[in-house]
Amino acid sequence: MGAVLAAVLGASLVGCSSTGGKRAEERAKAEAGRPAVSTQRWTVAMVTHAGDGDTFWDIVQKGAKEAAAKDNINFVYAHDDQAQQQAQFVQNAIDQKVDGLIVSLAKPEALKDVLAKAVKAGIPVITVNSGSAQSAEYGALTHIGQDEEIAGEAVGTELTRRGRKKAVCVLHEQGNVGHEQRCAGAKKTFGGSLENLYVEGTNMPSVQAALQAKLQADPSIDAILTLGAPFAPTAVKAKDAAGSEAEVDTFDLNESVARDLKSGALGFAVDQQPYLQGYEAVDLLWLYRYNADVLGGGRPVLTGPQIVTAAEAAKLEEFIKRGSR
Repeated sequence: MGAVLAAVLGASLVGCSSTGGKRAEERAKAEAGRPAVSTQRWTVAMVTHAGDGDTFWDIVQKGAKEAAAKDNINFVYAHDDQAQQQAQFVQNAIDQKVDGLIVSLAKPEALKDVLAKAVKAGIPVITVNSGSAQSAEYGALTHIGQDEEIAGEAVGTELTRRGRKKAVCVLHEQGNVGHEQRCAGAKKTFGGSLENLYVEGTNMPSVQAALQAKLQADPSIDAILTLGAPFAPTAVKAKDAAGSEAEVDTFDLNESVARDLKSGALGFAVDQQPYLQGYEAVDLLWLYRYNADVLGGGRPVLTGPQIVTAAEAAKLEEFIKRGSR
């Protein structure tokens, strides 16, 4: 960054010298593509339970890749929603003798044994997003993400503040411990009643139909909580089709959620800063390899929750559009 700044300043100092300005511009472009460090090129693998095409995980990847570019890291990525396949990807990374491993623990038990192998092989592990309760037990250096139950508690408090009386929490991935914790946390602090609704998250028409039927069967529901940004628009469609006046709220941000917050189609969103999860995971592995640094002191490094309403969405709009929030 300093080299880029020096090049830009140099360009301004040459003034009318077209040759000097051109050279400075070329130098700035060359420096911009270089890592900020001169450490050896370590390889870091990230293996998650969701990935490409999911707006949340696209942002996690963006953060990880940008940290990797800065830290001279060779970054490789794999994902699968089937826990056994995710475990196989972790085993592949161990076999390839990567220098660091980042893993999400949506279904932690399925990854317990293979992560023990990684730790035994001397590969530093950081967990992200889900599985904070199991992270230290499984030998990870730290966990980066939000505490899902605390995040749920923040939702319950916000729903109460908004005067809601009856909510439905829409779980789109059965067996995901983080999703269960979110709904449990919301139920704990919500002044009204909250019921879980399990849906088939890989089939959006089915999600809409299930939620619409629920709203038609129980008109007293005045709040709908979805657990991922892609499900919020579907919840809005279900609500409209059912003729319900329920407020739709969601976990996570993307452009669609920001737009619907501003228009009033959504009440609020819970941001856990996915860019930061990817970025910090890679950066902390670099720090560990370079300087044996560890953050968290045995506790998770929290990236959320933050309650985002229409006003906050407007402030974050430029970052959401560039894909980093």
